Amino acid sequence: MSPQPLTRLQTALAAVLGAGGLAGLALPASATGATVFDVPELAVFAVLALASLARFRVAVPYWIDGVVSLLGAMCLLTALPEVGRAGPGYWLLLLAAWAASWLFVERLIAAEPGTGGGTGRQVALRLLVPVYFGIWILLLWETVVRGAGVPFVLLPPPSAIGARLLMSGAILWADFRQTFLQAVLIGYALGCGSAFLVAVAIDRSPFLQRGLLPLGNFVSALPVIGIAPILVMWFGFDWPSKAAVVVVMTFFPMLVNTVAGLAASGAMERDLMRTYAAGYWQTLFKLRLPAAAPFIFNALKINSTLALIGAIVAEFFGTPIVGMGFRISTEVGRMNIDMVWAEIAVAAVAGSAFYSVVALVERATTFWHPSVRSG
Repeated sequence: MSPQPLTRLQTALAAVLGAGGLAGLALPASATGATVFDVPELAVFAVLALASLARFRVAVPYWIDGVVSLLGAMCLLTALPEVGRAGPGYWLLLLAAWAASWLFVERLIAAEPGTGGGTGRQVALRLLVPVYFGIWILLLWETVVRGAGVPFVLLPPPSAIGARLLMSGAILWADFRQTFLQAVLIGYALGCGSAFLVAVAIDRSPFLQRGLLPLGNFVSALPVIGIAPILVMWFGFDWPSKAAVVVVMTFFPMLVNTVAGLAASGAMERDLMRTYAAGYWQTLFKLRLPAAAPFIFNALKINSTLALIGAIVAEFFGTPIVGMGFRISTEVGRMNIDMVWAEIAVAAVAGSAFYSVVALVERATTFWHPSVRSG
């Protein structure tokens, strides 16, 4: 594909890339006064960034910007042991590498229109941008923390967190099994399932609608740090008490969304079902539940993250010597911050995967709905 002309934003990013290389050559790369020429890796990237100014006379394919940004990140990381505490030249080269990555993404999206489709190439392009962005967030984190000399107890670099993940796999798996596979999944199923049944009962009975909805609103306003110790006393220190907290946190969002969804079907559709002599349950299963599906899945997606948060917070108030919340609270006291961040990374991945599974199920079951077809 032939290179596309640059937009104003792309031109500004290309100028930042070239100017960063020029400034990096002129300013000291470390706090001790060492220049870029004292560190071969930085010199290579500075010259490469400066050479990118030639794009204003010669058309350059967009993938070259991606290569330049990744090469710059590699040069900056490998040069850190020699640089030590970074100087202004190093930070300007880091800014140039970030500009190259931003420029690559902008030109990629402009050169590959129609990435909202479902072909293999379009799906790969949709995934490339967030993956590339995530990699660059980790690279920036690593370079800023190490280059600025941030104390380890305040913020460890991603390399230290990754090493902890590899070394403590058995401990992290035991914590994941205790918190997610037992407390979160069981509490999530009980909370959402019971709320769904109560919502159907409320829809069936106006008396329950006037009586239970205000009570549910009151329960949803209870702080988790207030009810967690009470539920731990009631159900013990093992996972059932954490599952009980998850039930409380997920019940009301599911209840409100299901009740609203059951009322979402139009009056004309309900009149049509009555002309077919359809009873309440036939109308419920054939009309009202399908119309409520987007509301129900919205609650399921919200609860997929609330459940994990509730289980982890509940473990702060009493648990066996295993679990994500227990590990976070104990390792903070021991100043093992890399282990704390490793648990946070596992929880983030688990929560994101759980949300994605619910979203995939939603797309598979509500493919007919306009909100899904338009996405």
